Amino acid sequence: MQEPRKSDLLQGTLDMLILKIVQFGPIHGYGIAQRIQQISKEALQVQQGSLYPALHRLENKGLLAADWRASDSGREAKFYTLTKQGRQQLDAETAHWERMTEAVGLILRTVE
Repeated sequence: MQEPRKSDLLQGTLDMLILKIVQFGPIHGYGIAQRIQQISKEALQVQQGSLYPALHRLENKGLLAADWRASDSGREAKFYTLTKQGRQQLDAETAHWERMTEAVGLILRTVE
């Protein structure tokens, strides 16, 4: 059996991780990817081909708001902030994730 690659995420997990990172304050896409990688101790690496479509999807759903600002490098970047609806979605997804991980944990701890 093949070991999962670093970047493998369960479907829907990336959206939750993005919302969680943006919860801490305005941040641009590259910063979100860096923060996910840093906090996960390099276990998760989000590719641009996954990240930017997810950011656009979350913005279109009204979960994120965005505006263009100068980044630390002086270049213009789109900074994302969490909306009220995004905070509610994050709370709901976090609760669901906790229920699911507990259920999977129960199965994994089952002894025959």
